[in-house]
Amino acid sequence: MADLEELIGTSRVTAERFRIEAGKVEEFARAITDPNPVFRDADVAERRGYDRVPAPLTYTRVDRFPRYRPDDIDGYGFDLGFQPEYVLHGEQAYEYERPLRVGDVLTGTTTLADVYQRDGGRAGTMTFAIFETEYRDRSADLVLTDRATAIETEGAVRNDEGNGEASTADEESADESADSAGTETAANGGTVPQTADVDTVRAVGDVSVGDAGPTVVVEDLERKHFVKYAGASGDFNPIHYDEPYARGAGNESVFGQGMFTAGVASRVVTDWFGLESVSAFGVRFQSQVFPGDSIVATGEIVEKRPDDGVLEADLEVTNQRGETLLTGSATATLQ
Repeated sequence: MADLEELIGTSRVTAERFRIEAGKVEEFARAITDPNPVFRDADVAERRGYDRVPAPLTYTRVDRFPRYRPDDIDGYGFDLGFQPEYVLHGEQAYEYERPLRVGDVLTGTTTLADVYQRDGGRAGTMTFAIFETEYRDRSADLVLTDRATAIETEGAVRNDEGNGEASTADEESADESADSAGTETAANGGTVPQTADVDTVRAVGDVSVGDAGPTVVVEDLERKHFVKYAGASGDFNPIHYDEPYARGAGNESVFGQGMFTAGVASRVVTDWFGLESVSAFGVRFQSQVFPGDSIVATGEIVEKRPDDGVLEADLEVTNQRGETLLTGSATATLQ
């Protein structure tokens, strides 16, 4: 740990000439199952007030592709000696100065913000590394800040151990009860609600604390969903698509990328508030999602500050059994 702690505060350029490309934006949107035409149709984007097609909230994952990476830079840019098969994504958070737009060319600089260890019970000793990446455009203006928590465990972490993609050792257990009101039987034998639309919020006064946001449902996941996300995002960890590799690492099967689930959650935020209003979005991963599962993403207004034009919302993503896959939050600043 002493060697790792010496690296705290060190910064490295981890993305350069990261160009936001129209085709890639559309591919990424499809990979997170987002049908919103604003991500693929310039005319729709213009009618909604964008000068160029915007990118989804979690699009910066695409900077993992080698063409955007300086030589000898992998992942977050630091070799901490973590074993890839036992590295979990604990939390992910973003702060936005403005939406990403097609044509932007960004540079990403990553700082190792912290490293520490914690007893994870049956997961053994857990080593946490927090990375903060600033993305700036050609004018050196800050566009967004990305904060990621990576966790190395001493072995595979299973959902029945109270951890998933991953949660911290003191994470509260997921709510096991699923609300069956207004549900229909899914093809996989579970029950999931139907997708529900909610009008985009234009002003703080249009909503009240306790109001629910859109419900986004993705039913009957297949391995191809995880493969599509890998191809769109550049996250080619074989634990998400190589069955022997996943089982060899102690998992029951391949499972979805945490950021795939986060991408589905981001659909709630985008549809609810509009990209231009979102100033922050973050998630904490709790459980894995497997082939055959369904994803249900929801949100609720928990705070409104009329004087500042700010809304705060809590987010939750569950599977068809009502098990929590991730929790999160979003901040919208409205004019």
